[in-house]
Amino acid sequence: MAPVHDTGPREIVRLITCGSVDDGKSTLIGRLLYDAGAIPSDQIAALPDLDGALDLSFLVDGLSAEREQGITIDVAYRFFDIGERRFVLADTPGHEQYTRNMVTAASTADLAIVLIDARKGVLTQTRRHSRLLALLGVRRVVLAVNKMDLVEGSQDRFDAIVDDYRAFADPIGLTDIIAIPTCARSGENISAAGDLTSWYTGPGLMAHLQTVSLAETTSGPLRMTVQGVNRPNADFRGVAGRIVAGVARPGDAVRILPSGVSAAIERIVALDGDLDEARTGQSVTLTLTPDVDVSRGDLIAAAGAPPQVADQFEAHLVWMSDRPLLPGRSYWLKLGATTVPARISDLRHKVNVDTGERLATPTLTLNDIGLCTLALDAPVAFEPYAANRDLGGFILIDRMNNETAGAGMIRFALRRSANVRPQALSVSRADRAALKRQSPLVLWFTGLSGAGKSTIANQVEQRLLAEGLHSVLLDGDNVRHGLNRDLGFTDADRVENVRRVAEVARLMTDAGLIVLVSFISPFREERRMARELMEPGEFVEVFVDVPLAVAEARDVKGLYAKARAGQLSHFTGIDSPYEAPEAPELRIDAAACSADEAADRIIALVHAAQAAAAR
Repeated sequence: MAPVHDTGPREIVRLITCGSVDDGKSTLIGRLLYDAGAIPSDQIAALPDLDGALDLSFLVDGLSAEREQGITIDVAYRFFDIGERRFVLADTPGHEQYTRNMVTAASTADLAIVLIDARKGVLTQTRRHSRLLALLGVRRVVLAVNKMDLVEGSQDRFDAIVDDYRAFADPIGLTDIIAIPTCARSGENISAAGDLTSWYTGPGLMAHLQTVSLAETTSGPLRMTVQGVNRPNADFRGVAGRIVAGVARPGDAVRILPSGVSAAIERIVALDGDLDEARTGQSVTLTLTPDVDVSRGDLIAAAGAPPQVADQFEAHLVWMSDRPLLPGRSYWLKLGATTVPARISDLRHKVNVDTGERLATPTLTLNDIGLCTLALDAPVAFEPYAANRDLGGFILIDRMNNETAGAGMIRFALRRSANVRPQALSVSRADRAALKRQSPLVLWFTGLSGAGKSTIANQVEQRLLAEGLHSVLLDGDNVRHGLNRDLGFTDADRVENVRRVAEVARLMTDAGLIVLVSFISPFREERRMARELMEPGEFVEVFVDVPLAVAEARDVKGLYAKARAGQLSHFTGIDSPYEAPEAPELRIDAAACSADEAADRIIALVHAAQAAAAR
């Protein structure tokens, strides 16, 4: 096929190839690009005679290192034209460990080519990729049963594979499927038919790509995600963003979400002047009247049909990190241009990719697919992923290392999200603190079991009582007899243990108390979460530090001995990690000083904090 010359604007089609490793993706991509005229013939003249996978290193039109807050997910993009369409083809590896690459590419794809080796049939990775396609809203599938030359062009083998795949795909929502028998090495049914599968009467791959209907463009009421605010001079203030649904016109009434403020579009500004309208996919700058408060992450929506705003959701989640998901742990949730702290409040189940069976699980590990509920620290405007990918798709970012940890698809908001609202109170935390003549404070004691946390904390509270200060001591063992009696000692349980206590400590600071928290609290992320719950200057981390050998020697409760004997699992310092504070407000060397000396230092710190708050 001769190269297609650029004759003007073309419809952009995003395409992804996926399937198990060694099913022939590289060879098919090479043949597709060659037949589309995207590869000079002198570079691939021997293509039909190659026995193995092609060396496509020279074909990479662009290798995109898509960085999401620090992690690199490599997806190779190829570009080619067929007729009036321009294709952006995302080539992702078939290996299981690169599933997150496939998720990245599929999140924007219009159509997928799923390859199956005719000798091997439907494999686990075929099912995994297909489930992800269904979750990510890619409904159009070309099932390329490849390497038909290795099964002598058998129609029976082709039909059996197609039946097997459809039986799996129909229940998960993949019903728009065309199956094509191919031999990418020879070009069979890529651009033209061949003798190997003379029984096949359907379209070739390129003919199908040229004519397949892509009518499901995002429509409906106006939705524009705000990327920033432009103010080049005192006379102009524009709101820059991308329209992800609907049409914007001057004079249209809009609502700014999540604030709910109303305005109207005054102008639509583009690089080459003002526009009469802007449509889905365009990036423009709007001026509004009146000049209301808008910031990055907001959503501009049609005033008569705004989307929902909520802070709790049910969502599908694909886990993309080597570090397992820990329900209760705080992650960054990025939805469009909005980034807010969020946590998994409940992990309903994970899915067996082979059978579709729903399995109870306390966590998700790399490449797992699960259903969960999320709680956000602030409400966001959204639409279900099935209705709008841009407003329903999100990523979770690990706050410790900025790694993209998971990708999610919102199903719906939880009803309690809209029904439970903060109640205005007449008596403030400042009023309660003033009544006690003190400032609220949290002293968070962390360290290994046996380090001396409870002993020191008890000494400190006695000193506070003697000084007439109002305090309360939350001790790890005591809390596990009541509030946290349902929790064990897995990593997920430890996260929830600290989360609950941090929430209780926050409520107690609202009462104006000085709160002493004595918990091992082994993970930095949860201690940071506790700090962020408090007002600035009200959280003091006290690291009670001793070598492990000293803690074991004390071993008043006999716990280390049990852990060493294998009678106690998930014990911090033995078979569960302890992440020491990196910058605590106070480090106590509990092996070199007495409890009285440690208490003296902490009381001095309390006095300094009270004096600072009084200023």
